[in-house]
Amino acid sequence: MTSTLQPATTTEAVKRPGRWAALAVLVLAVLLVAVDATVLGLATPYISEDLNPSGTQLLWIGDVYSFVIAGLLVSMGSLGDRIGRKRVLLGGATAFGAISVLNAYASTPELMILARALLGVAGATLMPATLALIRNIFHDPRERSLAIGIWGATASAGTAVGPIVGGFLLEHFWWGSVFLINLPVMAVLVVVGIRTLPESRNPNPGPWDLTSVALSLVGVIGVVYAVKEAATDGLAWLPLAVGALGAAALTWFVRRQLTLPAPLLDMRLFRNRGFSAAVLADLLTILGLSGLVFFLSQYLQLVQGRGPLEAGLAELPAAVGAVAAGLVAGRVARRFSVRAVVAGGLAAVGLALAALTVLDRSTGYGLLGAALLVVGVGAGFSFTVTADVILSSVPKEQAGAASAVSETAYELGAALGIALLGTIVTGVYRGFSAPTGTPSGAHESLGGAVEAAAGMPTAAGRELLSSARESFVDGLSIASGVGAGVLLATAAAAWFMLRGQRLETHP
Repeated sequence: MTSTLQPATTTEAVKRPGRWAALAVLVLAVLLVAVDATVLGLATPYISEDLNPSGTQLLWIGDVYSFVIAGLLVSMGSLGDRIGRKRVLLGGATAFGAISVLNAYASTPELMILARALLGVAGATLMPATLALIRNIFHDPRERSLAIGIWGATASAGTAVGPIVGGFLLEHFWWGSVFLINLPVMAVLVVVGIRTLPESRNPNPGPWDLTSVALSLVGVIGVVYAVKEAATDGLAWLPLAVGALGAAALTWFVRRQLTLPAPLLDMRLFRNRGFSAAVLADLLTILGLSGLVFFLSQYLQLVQGRGPLEAGLAELPAAVGAVAAGLVAGRVARRFSVRAVVAGGLAAVGLALAALTVLDRSTGYGLLGAALLVVGVGAGFSFTVTADVILSSVPKEQAGAASAVSETAYELGAALGIALLGTIVTGVYRGFSAPTGTPSGAHESLGGAVEAAAGMPTAAGRELLSSARESFVDGLSIASGVGAGVLLATAAAAWFMLRGQRLETHP
């Protein structure tokens, strides 16, 4: 009789009813964010033609969303821990849908920049809240690993679906339609989420320190802005000054967190070797991959002459591999070990990038498709397991802040990678020999060379395109080699830093 009054401790007893329906709502948010991240690039030419922004305004339209979202991830993750992750997620989703309308109907460049910035504020609430809710909904570690795998697989699928959906909409409707697709999805998310998502929060949260929020925002935005600007304009005084301000703000932020009784981000999390190793692995992986991700579409379209839809389909093997690997990553990590799966996955990505150093203008799709598949599988294994390690390494009460650290590492890795590898590609590209009379813009980008060639005599235009494409491919090959080195070094570091790390088996 007494035993019936004791708390249940079996795995079945801690499984929350409706958890898989709740997961469906969470991955819907992830899917939308992933799709939205890809469609702006497709719509940019149409926005430029309609709104006629200056060059600087066009750059801000493209960058301000990522700047704001990077600067607010930690703050929004911590806010969810304090006032409730469900509340933050549903509030952010509602705002995301409403602000998408402002994006769709922006009538001036200034309004578009404002709309993108506000969308970044709303977007910063979504990703940390989804992972934090997974940590609190799935108490069984094996189920949680599968849920994280589905979460990551959905993000990968979104990056593949985005160009296809965006291309279809732009072919049949006006550019604002790529933002309006957010509305019905967010409506479903909010209506269903109210019924299916449980609320969770830190029972003893402490105040939300606004000074820390401001320091985090200024620090991360300053560093990311400086890195991105340095990649395009070199070490000019303004990026250096902004970067120094950002670094100072981040230093102050860290010092403040160490003294606050209830910090925005508990810096003691980084004392956990598994947590720190997983975050570092994510950052360096994105850094090494960013060159391929950023320049592959240009290679497929401007070098090999594929259309936007065909180029999007050509990149599908990476998403397919990531989805497949993500769904089984937790099981494989328990069968072997965390370090074997993470290090092995990163090594596979590094070897695939090394294979791409032999790319030339006429490389067949067999090599490229196989390399992309291996990249997807390796990254799918690594990212899924590191996400599981990050969530498992922290108390449930701090899941939002921990998830935000992971997402911030992703943003910083992408910025650093584009700066480093983008500088390599651009530097090599600009060294090509051009025919007499070639416009200066041809040396700025491959797209500029294509545009310049269209206005030149046929023979000179062909010569320009041949030289420009050859030089671009040379730069991409070198960047792939550097990325391969980064990934292989990260694999070796993960092998040692994740030694002894295991995924939980029992609640």
